[in-house]
Amino acid sequence: MAYSAIAKVSVAAVPVTNDSSVKGSTFKTYSVSIGNKSWAPGYTLDLKAKNLGLRKQSVVCMSVQQVSTSKVAVSPLELEDVKEPPLHLYKSKEPYTGTIVSVERLVGPTAPGETCHIVIDHGGNVPYWEGQSYGIIPPGENPKKPGNPHNVRLYSIASTRYGDYFDGKTATLCVRRALYYDPETGKEDPAKMGVCSNFLCNSKPGDKVQIAGPSGKVMLLPEEDPSATHIMIATGTGVAPYRGYLRRMFMENVPTFKFKGLAWLFLGVANTDSLLYDDEFTKYLKDYPDNFRYDKALSREQKNTKGGKMYVQDKIEEYSDEIFKLLDNGAHIYFCGLRGMMPGIQDTLKKVAEERGEKWDEKLSQLKKNKQWHVEVY
Repeated sequence: MAYSAIAKVSVAAVPVTNDSSVKGSTFKTYSVSIGNKSWAPGYTLDLKAKNLGLRKQSVVCMSVQQVSTSKVAVSPLELEDVKEPPLHLYKSKEPYTGTIVSVERLVGPTAPGETCHIVIDHGGNVPYWEGQSYGIIPPGENPKKPGNPHNVRLYSIASTRYGDYFDGKTATLCVRRALYYDPETGKEDPAKMGVCSNFLCNSKPGDKVQIAGPSGKVMLLPEEDPSATHIMIATGTGVAPYRGYLRRMFMENVPTFKFKGLAWLFLGVANTDSLLYDDEFTKYLKDYPDNFRYDKALSREQKNTKGGKMYVQDKIEEYSDEIFKLLDNGAHIYFCGLRGMMPGIQDTLKKVAEERGEKWDEKLSQLKKNKQWHVEVY
């Protein structure tokens, strides 16, 4: 299987022995630069080793590993045979114990907050479809219910059913570390940090994680028509399910799904350093210009037509005429991200509909009836 990085990559390997973290193991440390970015060494779990253990390698997100001349062969192809999506294979009271494979920082130094790319080994025991979610149960006791475990937190899966290693044994989560700040002092309040997101972002390869699910049918990728149009709108980590869609469309060689339609991604984040999987999406744009469009709304760097901050709804308004025509022709439209994104988007769509002489409530009702409207917010 051949890969090439999106930008020029230089790699220098130096053997390191007797590492203090794993006795008796031999490692190679890699110094990697891609464009103007560089990654420090880190640890990942070697899933292919006979004796499962850790290996030290540069922390380069899987998103920069791209197919050079052809799509990646995936297996096992039996994952295509299931006619209905897997649902609730593991309950919160009897979760599956997975293993952390890797945790990688996705964002640059000037991004507000931290977002991590987390690969979990489920051994093929918790299969899922693109657009579904895993429930994660962080370790420890629920402070509101002493003696009981924490409640389940849902995270959209950011990989295809074959995972980042294309073997059907891993799932990827895109997680922003939830931190809280005292409104009076402006300082971080460690007592109120997000329990599950910080557990995941602080995890190390080999750590265990409790998984419930998979769950969700609203965001499943309709594949009946490989020539369909899919308009995907995300803020921040809401891009997770779309990464799965796009890898399935453009990266993997899936015999039963040969995408020939249009995938159009709108991604809203604070600034360039906050963009998630940008290298991956940019590569699709280069390789599949007739099948992929990619528009970014950078609220701290771009201005909308009125001179205000550029949000994803401003981008939608910019292309509203084209979007409405695509919807009239049967396009699917998806929304994923913070719940607060929807009022602004709904207002924009209503405004555009009225300018076109349409009643938005009636149009929205028709889109839902036709199963073209997909929303997952949190």
